[in-house]
This record gives sequence, structure tokens and C-alpha cells, in this order.
Amino acid sequence: MILLHYKDIEKTVIELMPKECQVTKVEPEGLVTAIYIKNIKAFYQNDQLIRQLAGSLKKKIVVRVDASALLPIEDAKKIIEELVPADAGIRNIMPNPEFSEMHVEALKPGLVIGKGGSVLKEIMLRTGWAAVALRAPTMPSSTLDGVRKSIIGDAVDRKKFLVNVGRKICQPISSSDWLRALCLGAFKEIGRSCFLIQTPNSKVLLDCGVNTATGDPTRAYPYLNMLGFPLDQLDAVVISHGHMDHMGFVPYLYEYGYDGPVYCTPPTRDIMVLLQQDYINLAKKTFGMEPPYSKKDIQTELRHVITIDYGEVVDITPEIKMTLYNAGHILGSAMVHLHIGEGMHNLVYTGDMKFGFTKLFEPANTVFPRVETVFIESTYGGRADIMPNRVDMETHLINVIKNTIAKRGKVLIPVFAVGRSQEIMLVLEDYYRRNPDFNVPVYIDGMVLEASAIHTAYPEYLREQVQRRILSNNSPFESSMIKVAKGSDKEGIATGDDPCIILAPSGMLSGGPSYEYLKLMADDPKNAMIFVGYQSALSLGAKLQKGLKEIPIAGDDGRTKILNVNMSVETVEGFSGHSDRSQLMAYLKNLRPTPEHVYTMHGDWGKTEEFARSAALMLRKDGRSLADLEAVRLK
Repeated sequence: MILLHYKDIEKTVIELMPKECQVTKVEPEGLVTAIYIKNIKAFYQNDQLIRQLAGSLKKKIVVRVDASALLPIEDAKKIIEELVPADAGIRNIMPNPEFSEMHVEALKPGLVIGKGGSVLKEIMLRTGWAAVALRAPTMPSSTLDGVRKSIIGDAVDRKKFLVNVGRKICQPISSSDWLRALCLGAFKEIGRSCFLIQTPNSKVLLDCGVNTATGDPTRAYPYLNMLGFPLDQLDAVVISHGHMDHMGFVPYLYEYGYDGPVYCTPPTRDIMVLLQQDYINLAKKTFGMEPPYSKKDIQTELRHVITIDYGEVVDITPEIKMTLYNAGHILGSAMVHLHIGEGMHNLVYTGDMKFGFTKLFEPANTVFPRVETVFIESTYGGRADIMPNRVDMETHLINVIKNTIAKRGKVLIPVFAVGRSQEIMLVLEDYYRRNPDFNVPVYIDGMVLEASAIHTAYPEYLREQVQRRILSNNSPFESSMIKVAKGSDKEGIATGDDPCIILAPSGMLSGGPSYEYLKLMADDPKNAMIFVGYQSALSLGAKLQKGLKEIPIAGDDGRTKILNVNMSVETVEGFSGHSDRSQLMAYLKNLRPTPEHVYTMHGDWGKTEEFARSAALMLRKDGRSLADLEAVRLK
């Protein structure tokens, strides 16, 4: 893997570019090489030029027009509105002068792009501005609006950051002679996922989460104090997906010295911001503790995020190439493939994965260019962890709901705001479409609404059937049965006379709306609570599953009182975004190529041990269950 120095890249570009293009600047911007020119028409006269540049540099090339040759902003906006068909449904046009870009947010971004990029080309030829097509969500989303505006608002600082990252990556180095992994969280446990991949030249952190089921810092946060070097020496952080136990601690890194990139998919970036901001409030309200970071740190994190699409091969250090693949777990969830050195080693980190049917996503990817080592989640890796038939469980869920409604009761379903809530919404919406007489309202809170809106902005990450419905303005997340519950509505919804279904986070009852609804509904035997997702051993949800009937809570006067749980408590399995035991085994059996080493993580210690032994026996390869604070040499 031979990388050119950024100064050599500039020299090569100057040699290849025709003089009439008038190159003014060549900069490595993060993962791309940006070439600024004055004469865009001269550039487009040679259709093969961009391929020649990319082939010579082995880098992604972006051509932009120098600021001196750009049309005034308002004139450029008028031309964009004239060139883009009205059917595109443009919602907003946001100039980003620092990058010579116009961000065009539309309901149909394909019409902004045009066939073969024809509209984008015409916009650039007539205005100089590079149009960036963004899909507008079909539902309002303050999170998405905030993220997109913030990226433009912080453009000056972001430009400096990207140039710095690009220069660091374009630094030829000597070959590394060893590779190790250091376990910093979620090994023989669930929560605070984090581990380090390290060579003599590179330090990359894979995930950095918190355990939201506890307020004890010794059990909630990763063992970053065991890194053995300051945070500012990290080269990169890679986030597999947007659940708090995988990304909830990232803003802390910026509070304490890290200043490098965070790599993830575009949906993961938006979900991170949504859930991290909620965590700040949750930490104070639920555990009475100061959160480990502030909203300012989340803003700093956002400025440092570099998004990557599935299948895109990128250099994240001078010696590590990375590719993200679909993990089938939640929106934008990714398996991380790292190619280290000149064929020195290839590893796959699955993150949380689903190798089975869901209504939202295709199953996890199984084919990689090369794999020697796999780090695989084992949430349901125990021998008894076989989930029941999905169709039977959907029927069971509907029957529990119907039986509760028949008693004039209400149904509380604690869900994760991202993932299970949308999956259950699809199940209920599908039943509603086939049975229009089932007109029971489904209440969701603002977090679930925000997360669902983000889903509509990225239909390409969803199953084809859901994609088609969103693109045809028939989103299942906007069904007439779905109602939004505002904070002041909780008591009326929970104690009123009319039956209803309530989808509320958090999924483990560790604070949030679900806990508030539980306090209002628990003592009524007509009501029911249905668990549809994983409950960690430390959570209130797990205790209720095991039969807890009395919960100590703080009364209005500040004194502790006992809440009696008279409502029925049901568990309906089969909806998890994790693979069960049989799916995990099937995944390893279908993995190509077959790895030499399998390391299990993200599971209770007994399950990771069992799954590691079974994987080793089936594959006839090395299989081990690693523990927190353990280090293993991979090469």
C-alpha cells in the first residue's frame, strides 16, 4: 500500500491538469483530494481527466471552482431552481462557500443529480458551484436540520480539520511488524463497547460506548485509562452504529484531548447526535449524576465526523484501509473491515449484527475481500438462545395487544428509540392495513418521531419494500394510526378511558418516557407491558421480567414510596436486532473467506465462552472469548 505524500499529490495534479483549467489550489481534505480551478468548462472538455487523476493518485478526487470564479449566491440559487425539475421538491438551498458547494435538500434528490449527473454538471458549468444533493426527510426532523446547518455553520473550522486529517493520512511510513487488539469494554459483558487496534504506526479505536443501565462510572464507561498513551495520539475513531453502548462516550474524547476524525455512515452521524443529547438529560434525571460531557462537546464531535457509505474503500491512516458493510442491526449499522499494511492482516468487527429477517433491513453482509480475524458479537450466543419463529411472534404480539384492548386496558411497549421502535411500528402498521377495523391509536414520543424521520431521509439503507413506500410518499412511519405524545400528554394517555398502544424509550426502562409511563400504568391490572428487546442484567426491565412486583420510586414529596406492579408483564421474543445462536452460527458458516481466528465479545461471559467454543469446533479454527483489559497479538 504505497501512499503519495500530499506534496507529491499536488505535483502530480499540476502535471496532469491542462493549463487552461487554471489550477489555484490542491488540498487533501480528509478522505478526498480537492482540486480548485478557475475554468470549469476547460475541465469538462476532457471526459477522461477525472479518471486519469484518480488512477494516478489512487484517491477520490473532487473538483471545485475557485471562489473568485463563483456566481453570486442569489444568482446561483435562481439558476439551480431553474435547472432542477419542480417535481424534485426542493426544500432548501444552503450555500457552503468554504467548499464552493450548494447543499440542495429535496424530496427527490435523484432529480437534482439528473441522469448520469447531467443536472449537477449543468449547475456547475453555469454557476461554478458544486451542487450537493441531500434527501429531505418526509417528516420534520429538528435533529437532521440542526446537523445539516451545523456542518455549514462550522465550515471554516471543518475545512482546517479536514486538511489536517488529509495531510496526516498522506504520510508514507515504514512497514509495521506487529498488530494487537486491546479490549476496553463489552468483552464478556454488554455495554460500553470499545477496543483498540494498534500497530507501531497506527492507533484506531473501534466504538466508544456507555452502559446506560448503570450510573456507576466504573461499570458505565470504557477503560480508556488503560490505553497507555494520551487521547491526542489516537489516529481515528470508527463507530459501527448509533446505539449509546457503541458511541455514547465519543464526545468525552474531545473534552479530554482527542482532536481527530470519527468515521461512520451518514445515518449513524445523525442518530449519534440525537441520542447523545438525550443522554445528557437522562444522566441527570435518572442517575442524578453529571454527564461526562456537554452539548458543546457533541458539537465538537459533529465537526469532526467524516461519513462513509457502505462499500467505500478509504484510507484512515497511512497503513490502514477501511470499508464499511451492512450489519442489518439498525439504520446505518456497519461491519468494519480493516486492511492493515501491505496485506499484513485483515480483520472484521461485526458490531451488533442481524443475520436474519427483519422488516427494516437486509441481513448482514457475509462476503469480504480478505479476512484473517473476526471480532463478533455474542449477545445471544448461548446454546439456549434460539429465538422463536418470527411470524408466530408477530401473531403473539398482536394477540397480547388485542386481549389487553378487549379489557379496556392500555399496552406499554418499552423500545429503543432507534431500531426496535421502527420495527414494531412496521408490524403494527402492517396489521392495521390488513385489518382496518383495528383502529387503536399508537402513541410515540418525540425521540421515536425524530428517529423515524431520520429513517425517511435514508431510504437506501432500508429493505426495498420500505424504500419504495417512502419514495412513493406512502411512508409506514406516517400512518394515520400513529399519534405523537407530547410531554404534557403522558398522564392523560396513560390514565384516560380509551385503550391505546404506547411505544416509549428507553427499551430497558432505565429512565425516559417508558419509565414515566410505567409509574402511571403499573398498578392497573387491565394494563400490559410487553418487552420486545434485550434487557441487560442490571436493568429494571430485567428485574420486572423475573417477576419483581414492587418498585421503590421517589414520590412528589421526595420520599421513597413503593410502586406496585399489577399490570401483566409479557416478553415477546423474535424482534431483536441481534442474531440468535443459530443465526450467529449460520453467519460464520457463510462468511467468506473463512477466518483463521474468531474472537467473541458483546455478550454475558458464559455466552461468549459457549459461542467461542462452538465456533472453533464448527470452523476448526482458533476461537476465543476475550475479557475486558485483555490484549491479544494478531500479528
